Amino acid sequence: MSEISRREFVKSSAVFTAVVSFLAASALPLRANPLGLPIGCQTWPVRDMIAKDFPGTVKQLADVGFQMIELCSPAGYSEFGFAGLAKYKGAELRKILSDAGVGCVSSHFGIDELRKDQQRSIDWAKDVGLTQMLVPSLDGPEKPTMDDVKRAADEYNKMGENAAKAGIQQGLHNEGFELSMVDGKRTYDVLFDLLDPKLVKFQFQVSTISRGYDAAEYFMKYPGRFVSMHVQGWSVATRKTAPVGQDSLDWGRIFTAAKTGGIKNYFVEMNLDMMKASVPYLHNLQV
Repeated sequence: MSEISRREFVKSSAVFTAVVSFLAASALPLRANPLGLPIGCQTWPVRDMIAKDFPGTVKQLADVGFQMIELCSPAGYSEFGFAGLAKYKGAELRKILSDAGVGCVSSHFGIDELRKDQQRSIDWAKDVGLTQMLVPSLDGPEKPTMDDVKRAADEYNKMGENAAKAGIQQGLHNEGFELSMVDGKRTYDVLFDLLDPKLVKFQFQVSTISRGYDAAEYFMKYPGRFVSMHVQGWSVATRKTAPVGQDSLDWGRIFTAAKTGGIKNYFVEMNLDMMKASVPYLHNLQV
């Protein structure tokens, strides 16, 4: 080992210390994020802003601390403010997101959109660089029979198979039809039995706690069946949504159970002010 001067040693040590300090500071936010995952948000609450200025909206979300977004497809959600996304090529969308320092692997698609032309939706997803395609609901009847549920599950299993061939994970949210009852059971629970675990994962809507659907309980009951969740705070006192961390839910319990559930990403979904107010808490939450 060759000798070095004291000055060289001090200089090298200072550089090393600076590098270590930088890496440590850079790593802290990553370790602080629950599950070690980037803090994400759904773009549905800011759809009016997106209709006017998509790049500006993405930048604003990034500036308040969101590192990942979930889109809604321009074809299935055209009437709700997302039609303008169709004017961008996939590479252009990816650049807008990259320039803002935001990632995107997931989008919602309407079930009717997939029924009409799933391949078109898959092609758009691949072009944008998505790996997950979610539908908000299978849109079955309000009071389904078991045959209704089985037909819906069979149809969606086939959609899941088509997506899997393209290297995309098909997923199911829980709204409307999924919160109904069939033969004395929750339709949602029946769907866990009928949908192929390899072809369809689930995205849990945390606000369904208002209907008795506990996120942590579902994550533990169905390990590995989930891909993501929509995060909303919920106040027992007011029975209304509230910023995450300013509510009544045990988020440590929820995120700990999410590991068992298989959660790969999560998206805050409330009005913009509440979403902004949720970021500091999520950055500091340890599980």
